[in-house]
Amino acid sequence: MHPIIREAYDAEIFRREGHLLVDLLADYLRDVVDTDQWQALAWQSPEAAFDFWNGMWQQSDGNLQQLFKETLARSIHLHHPHYMGHQINPPAPAAFLSSLLVDALNNGMGVFEMGMAGTAIERVVIKTTANAMGLGENADGFLTSGGTLANLTALLAARSAKAPEAVWEEGAQSRLALLVSEESHYCIDRAARIMGWGDAGVIKVPADEQYAMRTELLEEYYQKAVDAGFTVIAVVGSACATSTGSFDNLEAIGAFCRQRDLWFHVDGAHGGALAFSDAYRHLLNGIATADSVVMDFHKMLLAPAITTALIFSNGNNGYHTFHQRAQYLWADAEQVEWYNLAKRTFECTKQMMSLKVFAVMYSHGLELWDAYVSQMCDLGKTMAELIEAKPGFELAVAPQCNIVCFRYVPEGAAPESLNVLNQAIRQQIIGKGDFYIVQTMLRGKAYLRITLANPFTRENDLVALLDEVESQAGRL
Repeated sequence: MHPIIREAYDAEIFRREGHLLVDLLADYLRDVVDTDQWQALAWQSPEAAFDFWNGMWQQSDGNLQQLFKETLARSIHLHHPHYMGHQINPPAPAAFLSSLLVDALNNGMGVFEMGMAGTAIERVVIKTTANAMGLGENADGFLTSGGTLANLTALLAARSAKAPEAVWEEGAQSRLALLVSEESHYCIDRAARIMGWGDAGVIKVPADEQYAMRTELLEEYYQKAVDAGFTVIAVVGSACATSTGSFDNLEAIGAFCRQRDLWFHVDGAHGGALAFSDAYRHLLNGIATADSVVMDFHKMLLAPAITTALIFSNGNNGYHTFHQRAQYLWADAEQVEWYNLAKRTFECTKQMMSLKVFAVMYSHGLELWDAYVSQMCDLGKTMAELIEAKPGFELAVAPQCNIVCFRYVPEGAAPESLNVLNQAIRQQIIGKGDFYIVQTMLRGKAYLRITLANPFTRENDLVALLDEVESQAGRL
């Protein structure tokens, strides 16, 4: 064996470097909640970041700890109480410790023999989640790499179940379409286009003042599509809308789908986690009638990205999407086998992501998810109250969960200047680095948008953010 290969796998070198890394991360977890020691991010331009890391590579001395320290310092810090940006949570230590084991084992999970532990663990995770959503004993599914891929897979299953022809074998003969809120995530539109339905195959139903689907218009838009020659096969409910955190009326959508014999899919990538919250579960009323549900564990359930569940109320529906022979993997492509996951997923070499979720469940119980989800949604309401009480601020919509949209509207400001002002405020805040927030456009108006996902964020942090917005506006 070449000496450099032996060195790369040396157990004692790994032990030493691993202990130092765990110490580094433990100190980070202890200190990052102290806003005087860390910033939410240290902003660099893309060019400056590339130059730094290219320089690190060109001058490499093999010092892993220096590499780890620089990576930590130059990344965004989700565990910081002033991280209020995109919809991704700070993972629990039990979850990212599991990531080390997952990567060390490197077990692909296309077939059972390559992922015996992970495949069985995954089914426990799926069954537990299905039970929380009330999907019934026949529910089954799998974990996959993100909400975009999960939503596409769900809609492929809908096509397999509801299209008038066998599209997988014969190709599409009909003009297929789905109904979805105009506030839905862009991946639904993308999925329809990937399937060849085009722009016209995505029927956008208008949203109300709360940015939720106007379900009373479903019949009207369905009939328009049918009259235009489309075969509508599905309706997608948002739980919740990405921009505002608004939940569609899933009970009404489910009832309409049963009336019209349509596939009912719920994009619960963010809000599906509320199934584990006693206080907020009601926002998902009707989800138990869905044919398929998507939910991200990395948005609201303390897992690392990317860990997404796709669950079918009738688990057998997950097997009809893909029918392909692969003799080197299994003997019978038609046989229903929950333990051979490549029969149901896009991925063949699929990561053992289930352990990252299961470790949190196993070490803390479902009570942790209940407490965490409820606390974050409560904090969203607190932020709304602070905004409404502070002069010069405008709330887009009363938040239902932990997503809050607002903007700064100083007295006497010209309406046409507000978009530029709020976008500039956000850029100034990012450049300074004390807070991380994002922005969105709602019906032509620019809003500052926060997702409260850090359990260490307190009311005083929210007050400080509003003061910072006001301060930056004054400078501008």
